[in-house]
Amino acid sequence: MDAVAVIDFETTGLSPAQGDRATEIAAVILENGKVVDRYQSLMNAGVRIPSFIEELTGISNAMIRQAPTAATVMREVSNFVGDIPLVAHNASFDCKFWDAEVARINLTRRQEFACSLLLSRRLLPLAPSHKLGALVEFANLPIAGRAHRALADAEMAASLLAHLADELRSRYGIRQVTHELLRKIQGVPKAKVEQLLAKHQQSQ
Repeated sequence: MDAVAVIDFETTGLSPAQGDRATEIAAVILENGKVVDRYQSLMNAGVRIPSFIEELTGISNAMIRQAPTAATVMREVSNFVGDIPLVAHNASFDCKFWDAEVARINLTRRQEFACSLLLSRRLLPLAPSHKLGALVEFANLPIAGRAHRALADAEMAASLLAHLADELRSRYGIRQVTHELLRKIQGVPKAKVEQLLAKHQQSQ
């Protein structure tokens, strides 16, 4: 698989449209099934973290006060990722926060997101849940650290993506798994996945 950047945000809530902000981001570069580079930072967006979010993530208001500004972190991570295609687990969530945070520093996203949650629903239909932790356990993948911390979740999402790429190669005979193919898979109904992959295999 060509290089992709698997990202994860921790935030103060569910929606930047409601004023929620990012508190931490991690990005790991996955290339040929291996993590080859990492970026992680807490970020101070100047907003208070609700107590239940502190308990969920372990990220406290005291920690955030010592962190670099959100603008600094987003410039750094944008430079780190560059034009590499993006992946996240439940990408609709991370995409909203990425777009909102880079807009604050007058940048725009240059690449599309693939979603390991949508992909797992199509390629691992027997999993009891498609939450990241449940999928990691189902596929017997390594636990990278505490859930709801950005680097651990990004590492585990990267492991899951590598596993899904292996599934495409072994079950469907897909020689080259690309970000473009992943986006095609996530965009079709579950019932159409076999048809899509059969057609793709013939065109290889």
